[in-house]
Amino acid sequence: MTAIDAAFRRLRASGERGLVVYLTAGDPTAAASLRYLRAAADAGADIIEVGVPFSDPTADGPTIEVASRRALSSGMNVAGALELVRRFRGTHATPVVLFGYCNPFYRYGWPSLCEDAREAGVDGFLVVDLPFEESGEALPAIRKAGLDWIPLAAPTSGMARVRAVDRAGSGFLYLISVTGVTGVRKTLPPSVAAWTRKVAKATRLPVAVGFGISSPAMAAAATRHADAAVVGSACVKIVERNGRGPRGPAELSRFVRSLKKALR
Repeated sequence: MTAIDAAFRRLRASGERGLVVYLTAGDPTAAASLRYLRAAADAGADIIEVGVPFSDPTADGPTIEVASRRALSSGMNVAGALELVRRFRGTHATPVVLFGYCNPFYRYGWPSLCEDAREAGVDGFLVVDLPFEESGEALPAIRKAGLDWIPLAAPTSGMARVRAVDRAGSGFLYLISVTGVTGVRKTLPPSVAAWTRKVAKATRLPVAVGFGISSPAMAAAATRHADAAVVGSACVKIVERNGRGPRGPAELSRFVRSLKKALR
């Protein structure tokens, strides 16, 4: 059983929905980023996605795209993200998913990356632009290291594909709620509930709904038929507003607590 499996087992036993928080590694600096990660974990995040910044984040909206630029400007890269996780793991046991794009991971080298990630305390990978049909090099290395590979499914995915990625993946299924890129939204499409229910009935993995969730009410609505909500841009916005200032982690902590309260 992986740490992510254990987290979802605990959530189900307690009758809670899970909260997955995304933050960009190195935004605005490595030291400040570590404080935000710890604040999210202390406030009740069940899983944390640590985003490796990339110069062409095609799945991300302007909030995370700009966060990636800030992080890259501060010198963050794959090795730096692993070091950030290692330092986080020194104080917290919250499961960590390394979130990113294929190019930086490929350049690092999948076998070395997975070994180094495991040693740093990473629990799984989510590679936004790597279809499972093209994962022939990555997936064996991830599995050999004992890590989870988090698959994605979108509203445009047919059920045959949903079942296929469910069989190939582990940890949880990231269900994209809308077409388009990440970003804060005021509402989710009415079709999300039916889509989520259909996917949840057809898959073995826990289902986490993401893209656009920006409030406790939206998180609660998104998890009506799902196991967890993923909140990214709304958290990154807090980092954007506060930067290295001392109030930032406290503001993030309050927001994460409000989200988690809505999911209990």
